[in-house]
Amino acid sequence: MKIAVLDDYLHLSQKSADWSKLPPDTEITMFDRPLKVPDEAAEALRPFDAISLIRERMPVPRSLIERLPNLKLICITGYYHRTLDVAAANERGIVVSHTELFRGSYNKATSELAWGLMFAVARHIPLEANEMKKGGWQHTAGITLNSRTLGLVGLGRQGRNMVPTAKALGMNVIAWSPNLTQEIAGQFGVTRVDKDELFATSDVVSLHMVLAESTRNIVAARELALMKPTALLINTSRGPLIEEQALIDCLRAGRIAGAGIDVYHQEPLPDDHPLRKLPNTVLTPHLGYAVQEFFKVAYEDTVDNLVAFASGSPIRVLTPERNDSRLAR
Repeated sequence: MKIAVLDDYLHLSQKSADWSKLPPDTEITMFDRPLKVPDEAAEALRPFDAISLIRERMPVPRSLIERLPNLKLICITGYYHRTLDVAAANERGIVVSHTELFRGSYNKATSELAWGLMFAVARHIPLEANEMKKGGWQHTAGITLNSRTLGLVGLGRQGRNMVPTAKALGMNVIAWSPNLTQEIAGQFGVTRVDKDELFATSDVVSLHMVLAESTRNIVAARELALMKPTALLINTSRGPLIEEQALIDCLRAGRIAGAGIDVYHQEPLPDDHPLRKLPNTVLTPHLGYAVQEFFKVAYEDTVDNLVAFASGSPIRVLTPERNDSRLAR
């Protein structure tokens, strides 16, 4: 069996799990850079029987699947995959095996990064740290988070993780999402408000929603215009939740104080992207889930999935129906 391990940017796949469990004639090839879909990916992956994907880094649409004649198994990390055409794989008889999404201690990694971005933007930490290395001293005055209002767009798993830390910092926490009720908000010590009130009154707006057609561009020019000029925007969820050009225009004009962003419409973010040039942003390269604990779970389960498939008894099989139902949650 020939296996392609894709998007192994950090060269962690072989360090995070015991790949020697696989049959001795297994050939493993690691790719540490993105492949352009479909043409470059189709050419590079044509010889492989199995591919291992880090969740949603490289899209695998029907147009790519149809050009991989040897492909028999796709291993994904997580329970579902928005950029993989599971139905197309199913039609070709390709097995899709997933990993266990929340086994281990990394399930708060994304919300922890949201706090890191929040502190970094509020206190201008990257700028001041870089100036210190140049020999400078105190170029900005930041703000405290104590007594400020944190507005959570989404109160799901990651949104809920934000609440205890916010309370410990002495922040007032409000939340909104299309389906959030005051009863559910109250269970987590949060006040539910309507969308306009959240954007108008929050000192920090932090996004914690899944991406679907109903949530795409849920933060557009209208919502950004409601925000205080002193407010901060944090996005560790998905780039397309925010209308990108509207955000760029807002930050360029200084209509909000700053933004901490970990996710983008296009990933990896192009070197010449306008967001890279804005002084009032702190940007990280989709680090939300990318912690050592995640890679250990992801690759251990991937190896188990490959071993099971090689033995003729695939495990953790994802069908189109199961994928669609999970995406709808």
